[in-house]
Amino acid sequence: MGYTHFLTKTLDRVSTEMSLHVLAYNLKRVIKILGMPALMEAMVVA
Repeated sequence: MGYTHFLTKTLDRVSTEMSLHVLAYNLKRVIKILGMPALMEAMVVA
């Protein structure tokens, strides 16, 4: 994903920061694969 440094210091905060990076990466992939309209439709159905 290209991140080598974290902005936070404690393990709990670094874990949260990494989780946010992974979430953003996965959302970007889903948007590229499905497109935004299909993603929004899937979110409404769920």
